[in-house]
Parts: sequence; structure tokens; C-alpha cells
Amino acid sequence: MSATPTSAAASANGDPSQTFDAVDVTRTSSIKSAYVFEAPVRLWHWINAFAISVLALTGYLIGSPLPTVAGEASAHYVMGYIRFAHFAAGYLLAIGLIGRIYWALVGNHHARELFWVPIFQKAYWREVVGMLKWYAFISPRPGQYVGHNPLARFAMFFLFLLTSIFMVFTGFAMYGEGTQAGSWADKLFGWVIPLMGQSQDVHTWHRLGMWALVVFVILHVYAAIREDIMGRSSVVSTMISGHRTFKD
Repeated sequence: MSATPTSAAASANGDPSQTFDAVDVTRTSSIKSAYVFEAPVRLWHWINAFAISVLALTGYLIGSPLPTVAGEASAHYVMGYIRFAHFAAGYLLAIGLIGRIYWALVGNHHARELFWVPIFQKAYWREVVGMLKWYAFISPRPGQYVGHNPLARFAMFFLFLLTSIFMVFTGFAMYGEGTQAGSWADKLFGWVIPLMGQSQDVHTWHRLGMWALVVFVILHVYAAIREDIMGRSSVVSTMISGHRTFKD
């Protein structure tokens, strides 16, 4: 059995207008399966996961370099390869974000959930509190949502999206220092360095941003696996098949 998010809202409350966001995030109690994430969104998710993993590992090594290898540097070029992998993954992250913004405009309404949060609606915050109780093991049952649950949506926007954009801007600002004045990176992002003070400040905040993303990823993986096991709705498999399924 499948249903659209609007019909799910109606079945849950009798009137879709009573939900905090009847179009983008819908609570449901009657449907068993719904198509949520389209193929471009799923592809972006996994490419993004790969890019962030490479960026975090190589970024850490750039900030805390490996011990010097004996012999001629040109025969090893270890840090050069690490920096190249970091730059390549940075391009991948940036291009992926641009593509994701495009798909938010042309994809289904679930593709737009990442880019805004209904923070001015009281009903939304009631749902957030309900999910916090669930994660704190106070509530015996979570709400069931066709799209992102309200707490996940908050985290995706404020912890992931905004941090990722910050990392792209600061990362290419530092990249522009290497490509020197007049390069496209310097022209587009060179203003970031004086805005934040000096180059070292940008490096420091960029590294803190990396740790913020690492913490987000850990919590994201934990929450996804926990929901699959305890929440009675699919999460991990949804990002593979695109379909959200409900166990009861």
C-alpha cells in the first residue's frame, strides 16, 4: 500500500492543514510505503558521504602532517597526494551542493526539506520536543514521518547544510591563497579572509567546521540505525531504494 504525503496527513489528523507542515514533512499512521527520495537525491547523499569522509581524513592530515619520510621528497610526495585528494573532494562537495540546490527546484517536495525549516510554527516545535523525548528514551513511540522527522530536518539544515556551505567558502578562500591573486578562487572567495580577520583565523575556523561535520556524521549514522531498529520505519534502506516503509 502506498500513499502521497497529503493523504497521509489527512488520514493522521483528518485535515492536512492541522499538521505543522502538511506538504514537506508529514506525520502518518496509516500508510505502509511512500516514495520519498528521488534518485538524484540518493546519489548526492552517497557521493557527499564519500567526499566528506575524504575531506575529514585528508584535512586532519594536512593540519597534523605525517612524520617526514626519509629520502628525496620528490620520490614520495605523500603530502602532495593528500592535498590533491583534499582539493578533489572539495570540488566534489561544492559541485554536489550546487546540483542539490538545482534538484530542490525541480524535484519533489521532499527534495526541498533540506533547505528550510518551519521554525516559526508552534506545531513544528511540539513535534521536535516529541522526537527529543524519543531519543532520550522518555517516549515509548516516535512519530512516523514520510519525510525527515522534524528534529532531523533541524539538524540537516543548521548542522549540515550551513556548515557545509561555510566549509566550501572557507576552503576555497584558502585554496585561493595557493592559486594566488587573480585566480578564480581568489576572485570569488578572497573576501572571506579579511572578513574573518586573517588567514590563520580562516584555517582555525575551517578545522573547527571539520570537527562539527564529524560530530554530525556520527550522530546522523547513530540516529539512522536506531530508527531502523527501534523506530518501526526505514531510514538506511530509504536512502538506497527511495521508499520509506513502515513496520506498523
